[in-house]
Amino acid sequence: MAVHAYVLIQTEVGKAAQVASQVSGIPGVVSAEDVTGPYDVIVRAEANSVDELGKMVVSKVQMVDGITRTLTCPVVNL
Repeated sequence: MAVHAYVLIQTEVGKAAQVASQVSGIPGVVSAEDVTGPYDVIVRAEANSVDELGKMVVSKVQMVDGITRTLTCPVVNL
């Protein structure tokens, strides 16, 4: 069963659209949209395990130029 999560991203000023576009090309990213509010981009991601999800966020998403901070929120089915 796949692990799903929302990744909330803060970017440098004026970089939200560029970050959303670049992040959307990362394998495992289902969608990436620039938004308003305390976060600049919200990503929906999926992976085969929590470990894979963590590796994707740290080694791929956080490496995108313009990202200053991420917060990963795994989806739970209650």
